[in-house]
Amino acid sequence: MKSTAPAPAPTSSPSTTASTAADKRVHLRFDKIFSVLLGSEIYGETVAVARNISAGGMLVQCADILPLGSVVTVHFQIGDSDDEIVARAEVKHHMCLNVGAGEGEEPRSVRGMGLRFIDFDDNLPLSLPGSRVMH
Repeated sequence: MKSTAPAPAPTSSPSTTASTAADKRVHLRFDKIFSVLLGSEIYGETVAVARNISAGGMLVQCADILPLGSVVTVHFQIGDSDDEIVARAEVKHHMCLNVGAGEGEEPRSVRGMGLRFIDFDDNLPLSLPGSRVMH
């Protein structure tokens, strides 16, 4: 007669799994909200809100998310100048973010994409002032 004992429980708890995923990050991540312009030959251009950024990629919030694997150009405006930094990035993740609301309001959900930087445009004519404080 076969034994019908339940399968053994997983050895890692959810908190262990979450901390392991965070430990796999290679780059320091900065939580900073700013606007970027996303461009794609297939899907056109759209303005998005970058919610955090690292040397390896960024999380952007936008009305329409692109398919996984799509390659986009990301245009970053540099402070108060007309110059910009341009990067190419690949859509690696889709997310649904619950954004906090004001007192007495319901939280709302927005969609986002995790982008992994592929490369940066090195041939940009940047005219940065000699003394500039970045924060």
